[in-house]
Amino acid sequence: MDPFATSHLSDRAVLHDLKTLDAHDRRTTAVMLTRIAEAEDRKLFLQEGYSSMHTYCVGELHWCEGTASRRIAAAHAARRFPVVLIAVTEGRVHVTGVLMLSRYLTSGNVDELLEAATHKSKAEIAMLIAERFPQPDVPEMLRPIAPPPIQVIDTPRGESSPEKIHAPIPPTVLPTPVPTSASSPEKIEPRAARSELRPIAPERFAFQGTFDRETHDLIQEVRALLGHEIPSGEAVLVIKRALKIARAQLLKEKHAVTDRPRRPRGCAPARTIPAAVKRAVRERDGGQCTFVGENGRRCEARASLEYDHIEPVARGGQATIENVRLLSRAHNRYAAERAFGSEFVERKLAEARRR
Repeated sequence: MDPFATSHLSDRAVLHDLKTLDAHDRRTTAVMLTRIAEAEDRKLFLQEGYSSMHTYCVGELHWCEGTASRRIAAAHAARRFPVVLIAVTEGRVHVTGVLMLSRYLTSGNVDELLEAATHKSKAEIAMLIAERFPQPDVPEMLRPIAPPPIQVIDTPRGESSPEKIHAPIPPTVLPTPVPTSASSPEKIEPRAARSELRPIAPERFAFQGTFDRETHDLIQEVRALLGHEIPSGEAVLVIKRALKIARAQLLKEKHAVTDRPRRPRGCAPARTIPAAVKRAVRERDGGQCTFVGENGRRCEARASLEYDHIEPVARGGQATIENVRLLSRAHNRYAAERAFGSEFVERKLAEARRR
């Protein structure tokens, strides 16, 4: 039987296989970490013609640089604290989580930290680290980025006349500074700079990113408009004030949230959800998707939410508080497909796109 064939499997069989394969993969990963550490300790990469374990993993095992760095760092942590292998095998902590925790692990806190990180996402582990090992605030800095310098490359265009090509020199990307502990001297590979909002201490977050000219000018203009309210002109306070204004406007547009609600006027079309109903449903559902799976888990989505008629309008459902709920866009479509079939939903979406 073709192991890659899936069409003959039932829904439950697909999920069962996925969970079974995941368990095998976790155990294999834990065993692989032990082999990485042992191969590095024995310097086996040298006899294979590589100068380091990292270059061996990239050149011989054909891992990407990031995967090699993460697994080697996790192998170092597992070498120092074998309990890490159990956590990985049981699926309590993923390899990226081990990497994030590795620089903070000691013989005195390894069990407690692994327990606190159990089944947490990357973002949740970052919050855990920020709470346990706070860093100082990042200084404010808003400055233009100079264009990369130009290098001149001579390329032969004949035997006697070279043609000069002007090409920008790619900028050097520096890694984000991270505190290290005496027990964890491993180096972290540089990563490309990107916008990120990362926790650095309890209730404190650092932002790193690049704005375009329009965004820069908007910040400066809003800073000037808030001059009396925020005399210091601190960009963080200016952006916070602007976000509060934006949040109020978006809540009004999306969920009809207002301090001065109006009385309903006449009868609205069947598919139109009155503002009062939107406000009540959002409050009742807590601004979160209400879909509950067969395993009893409620969807945690808070983005791309949509108002859904529990009893569809096509079947006589009304836009009442009792018959309206919040669903994520994906679960709203899923509910429609269960009610009317996927072909019907796809046809309606195609008609809407044409209109």
